Amino acid sequence: MYRKIMHFLEEWKESGHRKPLILQGARQVGKTYSILEFGRTHYENVAYFNFETSPKLNSTFEEDISPDYLIPILSHIAGQTIVREKTLIVFDEIQLCERALTALKYFCENAPDYHVIAAGSLLGVAVNRARFSFPVGKVDIKTLYPMDLEEFMKALGEDILAEQIRKSFRTDTPLPQVLHDTAMRLYRQYLVVGGMPECVMQYASTKDFILVRHTQDTILISYLNDMSKYNSLNEIKKTRLAYDNITVQLSKKNTRFQYKLLKKGGRASEFENAIEWLCLSGIVSQVYKVEQVRKPLENYRDIDAFKIYVSDLGLLCAKKDLTAGDILYMTEELDDFKGGLAENYVNVQLTINGYQTYYWESARGAEIDFVIQREGRLIPVEVKSADNTKAKSLKIYMDTYKPDYAIKLSAKNFGFEDGRKTVPLYAAFCI
Repeated sequence: MYRKIMHFLEEWKESGHRKPLILQGARQVGKTYSILEFGRTHYENVAYFNFETSPKLNSTFEEDISPDYLIPILSHIAGQTIVREKTLIVFDEIQLCERALTALKYFCENAPDYHVIAAGSLLGVAVNRARFSFPVGKVDIKTLYPMDLEEFMKALGEDILAEQIRKSFRTDTPLPQVLHDTAMRLYRQYLVVGGMPECVMQYASTKDFILVRHTQDTILISYLNDMSKYNSLNEIKKTRLAYDNITVQLSKKNTRFQYKLLKKGGRASEFENAIEWLCLSGIVSQVYKVEQVRKPLENYRDIDAFKIYVSDLGLLCAKKDLTAGDILYMTEELDDFKGGLAENYVNVQLTINGYQTYYWESARGAEIDFVIQREGRLIPVEVKSADNTKAKSLKIYMDTYKPDYAIKLSAKNFGFEDGRKTVPLYAAFCI
């Protein structure tokens, strides 16, 4: 399946400033598949080492971690000669071997001609532990996210439609109604299936939502297992409680995260470590409120006011036990959840595109779902789940900050009027 990460990997391979690459991301987002596919198509051979399936590998790194010492041993283990610039060396689940992570520093300094990619599912959690010596400045780091809607469309053979959507986004020209309706249908299918590659592959080949849901449930179980496996005993229960409650809070009219909804009398001091664990694992992301919309936005964030969104829409729907029919037809029973679901979807697409997202709230309660820095300008992004795009909050924001333009995402077709760029929800990947 087409993954945009391939363009990045190709640029990394050809870069004159290339360092060993760490590809991080949540479980099941396709890190191993993407690396091995890249190795197969761009190198003469791949030397693959997995610290989870071959725990004895750790002993190789116990004594000497210099490349001169390691390369002959790794060649023997892999059963093939590791050749400079022609072999891709892959260390998978590297968070399980601290010494292998440290060894990347010496590949950078003493053997830059060897091409090394390391992958880790819970790397953020692992390196946050005090005992880890992270090779700061000696590695390139890239995060892989679930597939976005464009990748989903291409997996379903809708390449031409995806290109037409990009063209309409650039020109603010409405799509023909039949294409708009098709794209909205694909958007709702994406909400059900999500962007986990295995789920997308199953849906593309079978169109069976029940099979996809079974896979999603399996991934959710693996997340719960990780919470037990890579967490301290007293934090396991809190982490699970926080994760379970995030989906509940997305159904509230005000989706700002509230500790008191986790349990009666819940406080930040009790749950902040659990939330940090979920963020570091790539399962969720925090979006902070900005008190003023000025550069740099990071300077004006309110650390006590934030929203939490999950990293994959399909897993969100599976966790809420929503049927495919509920989402595909957006039944009235979902009215309380539609807004939070659309917000979560847009945050996923913006995050995949590399944006740091924030939200804004006025003293009187007007709220803008997202504020991003796009092409050097601070742009408000308003999200509506249907085609009712009346947005009083957006008018207040525009009167206050006078942005160059605003983006309104909804079920309406493309357009541009009164400084507002109307973008259909399915085109969020274009931003």
